[in-house]
Amino acid sequence: MKRLMIVFICALMTFFSMLPVSALSEEDISAPSAVLMDASSGKILYEKNPHDQRPCASITKVMTLTLVMEALDSGKIHMDDVVTASAHAASMGGSDIWLEEGEQMTVDDMIKATAVASANDAAVALAEFVSGSEDDFVAAMNDKAKSLGMTDTAFKNCNGLDEEGHITSAYDVALMSRELMKHEEIFDYTGIWLDSLRDGATQIVNTNKLLRSYDGITGLKTGTTGEAGSCISATAQRNGLSLIAVVLGAESGKQRFKDAATLLDYGFANFESRELSLSDTLEPAAVDGGMSDSVEVECGDKAVLTVPKGEGEGIEQLVDMPESLPAPVHKGDVVGRLSYNLNGEEAASFDITASEDVEKKSFFAVLGILWSSLIKP
Repeated sequence: MKRLMIVFICALMTFFSMLPVSALSEEDISAPSAVLMDASSGKILYEKNPHDQRPCASITKVMTLTLVMEALDSGKIHMDDVVTASAHAASMGGSDIWLEEGEQMTVDDMIKATAVASANDAAVALAEFVSGSEDDFVAAMNDKAKSLGMTDTAFKNCNGLDEEGHITSAYDVALMSRELMKHEEIFDYTGIWLDSLRDGATQIVNTNKLLRSYDGITGLKTGTTGEAGSCISATAQRNGLSLIAVVLGAESGKQRFKDAATLLDYGFANFESRELSLSDTLEPAAVDGGMSDSVEVECGDKAVLTVPKGEGEGIEQLVDMPESLPAPVHKGDVVGRLSYNLNGEEAASFDITASEDVEKKSFFAVLGILWSSLIKP
């Protein structure tokens, strides 16, 4: 009976969280800075002081993990590589797994320690393994931040310990969280609640308590220091809609989780995702003066558009291409634009590209085709 009651309550909470919610006001979120972002498009669904520059504590590790995942993807490092902790890594304070100088763990375990236990020492050990030194790794973090358009951010370390000038914003945290989410294997770590290291000798518990209480939660990272307050970048997915809720500077851990849940509830209650078929709707483009009078075009396969609930049927597709394209046309050339409008405003757009080459018509090209047809058996 007790188990049935728990299931009923959870189902009831999920039902009410899906009901439409009026627009959030700044007072609905207690933290001084917050952002709700649609992970698919990067569209901001709610913001409160999104560009205020603030420390973000261990949410810094979102960027650290992004660079580690990129190093794995490129083959620079491998999951079963052995990482040896330096004296510098072992000297970190705050949240850690008590690495000793010279202690060895695999990249896999170091990522687990960083993502689940928010281990400062493991983050530094990974940084040194990827770049040779923490300073060089931090330089790479700042380069990556610049490439993502994170104009409010300056990293001074790779783990988020308080340091003068180590700042970011809720908007920038959402940007780097979205980038990390492109590496879907990270959710194999951020979704862990309880695990162990050192062959079971060290128990680790995830610092993200929403894993135990929020339907659809997938990650991503918490952070707490004296200067940053309580922070979180919370990611969740339901019915194809993927959201990022960032809360910076909350007064307590409990309050940051409440704010994050409020943001996510608002997003899931008021927005839905619509899958768009792109290239399936496109006709070949006319070519003027080419060896062929048309060229096949493409625009990717599918995309997801996030819209207010109940408005998905009003999406309008517009194709903008010239009446004809001058030859030559090369595969990959941008030849037009596919856009989707909602309520008179552009909601998404995509480049239309040529999927093949079309040579310019010339005497020698025509002669070559004629010759080829004559010598065919």
